[in-house]
Amino acid sequence: MHIAYLINQYPKVSHSFIRREILALERQGIDVQRIALRGWEGDLVDNEDFIERTRTRYILQDGMRGLLRSTIAMATSAPGRFFAGLRLALKMSRRADRPLPYHLIYLAEACRIAEWLRETDVTHLHAHFGTNSAEVAMLAATVGGFRYSLTIHGSEEFDKPEFIGLGEKIRRASFVAAVTSYCRSQLYRAVEHAHWGKIHVVHCGVEPAFHNVASEAVVSIPRFVCVGRLCEQKGQQLLVEAVALLAKKGIRVELVLAGDGEMRSEVTAMIARHGLHDQVRITGWISGDQVRTELLQSRAMVMASFAEGLPVVIMEAMSLRRPILSTWITGIPELVREGESGWLYAPGSIEELANAMEKCIATPDAEIAAMGERAHARVLERHDSDREASKLVTLFWQAEQDSIVERTAQQMAEAYR
Repeated sequence: MHIAYLINQYPKVSHSFIRREILALERQGIDVQRIALRGWEGDLVDNEDFIERTRTRYILQDGMRGLLRSTIAMATSAPGRFFAGLRLALKMSRRADRPLPYHLIYLAEACRIAEWLRETDVTHLHAHFGTNSAEVAMLAATVGGFRYSLTIHGSEEFDKPEFIGLGEKIRRASFVAAVTSYCRSQLYRAVEHAHWGKIHVVHCGVEPAFHNVASEAVVSIPRFVCVGRLCEQKGQQLLVEAVALLAKKGIRVELVLAGDGEMRSEVTAMIARHGLHDQVRITGWISGDQVRTELLQSRAMVMASFAEGLPVVIMEAMSLRRPILSTWITGIPELVREGESGWLYAPGSIEELANAMEKCIATPDAEIAAMGERAHARVLERHDSDREASKLVTLFWQAEQDSIVERTAQQMAEAYR
């Protein structure tokens, strides 16, 4: 079976879970064509990402000239489908968070994708995220006459479902994969009950190669690691404040912020203001191997996020037998169980966060190790990459069969005219 994946930016340091999913699908015999809007240049750290870059076609790489050429070709070769796509783009621009010109560009990108898929006989397009990439996929399916599906993560989609036309994207899709049950419940809110049956829970997966390493003893040093982009939704400022609060109580904590992002300068300034240079370290973007090393050298992983889907790094830390300290938001409590595999606390509370860190430090090493073992068993039970990919394979095949039935019905109807 030949399908295409559409991602806004690929490869990307924070999108390693998409790479894992594609590779898991290919292990199960699915041929996957990678398409992205951008990502042909920029900083990468994993060798696998450099390889993926060579396998990806980029819509915007040759600028607007290629888009214009594909748009004109689609308008002349399939005017009916093209104008259906134009009407849909106009519809999506009403009450949208972006003005009409953006949606016309999405239509041009869609024409480019439809042209590529026609050249390679691909009849199904799958897009990650429910924002602009989902609209491009929907428009491409409209002008190209094929099917599409989506994987929705949240939480950005849930902040503004009406303004990104989330309901329309779901209604027209063959199926929608939600990464958690919480995510599925929010997608139910976006569409009528008649469409609920096409929404399925498909978890992001953890590659065996990541966690198939020798089990390492619990780290007695009070070191915590947080992996993720330094941005407003991750709440790293609260982590720094919690370390400062514990320092005032005479409790020394080490914190590693593994990642980079637009709020690095603000977080750095906060570290300096509290005099925590020797306790808080920012690594910048690091490779998957380096992430694994940082996790193994920590007592636990900690997060203070205000909004999430279900962070893959939580799965990775659990697979390495490390307990989790996290806010109790969205789909996280579906995986992390209070007192069994970690500690959960109220988002935005420095006091509860600091208290959870203090509890983790005070917990005997033997119990921390037992929590790590329970975390390991739970994540492998729910987030095996090959098992989750097999769910997608089933959904792709069902969509293909439905498409065959539709085409056959159309051909029979035309024959009787």
